[in-house]
Amino acid sequence: MRITILSFLLISFFGISSALQAQQLIGKWQLVYFDGIDQIRNSPEFREATATARANMEYRIKNRLENTVYEFFGEDSLKYTDMVNQKLVLRKATFEVDENNTLFIKHEDLVRRAQIVELSENKLVLQPISQSGTLGRLIFEPYVEPEED
Repeated sequence: MRITILSFLLISFFGISSALQAQQLIGKWQLVYFDGIDQIRNSPEFREATATARANMEYRIKNRLENTVYEFFGEDSLKYTDMVNQKLVLRKATFEVDENNTLFIKHEDLVRRAQIVELSENKLVLQPISQSGTLGRLIFEPYVEPEED
């Protein structure tokens, strides 16, 4: 009997923990940094590129940061921007967070996974998970509307 009660309490705790984690995601988050930036800037291709080519790469990095926004709302809904053939596309998906703080984003037949490394009201750090393992970190901050000129 004690084992059953203990099991129930553990399951309840992890269920509440996941619900709280998912609830903390609610809102609009903008990408402010990803580990790939340093890899690009430190690559021989970047360092040896012409000034024009480096400026173009910097523009693409800035564009990716400014336009990568994830908006979590409701209990399981998400809108996010995605790059398809160098063009921004707005996608709608569902999401869930499991007891291991793994975020699952489901869009049509595609399921993307990311480990939630850190989550506070001012910072969201995700580490995407692929079939080959974890990838670099993505750091998000609460979205701030751009000021109009």
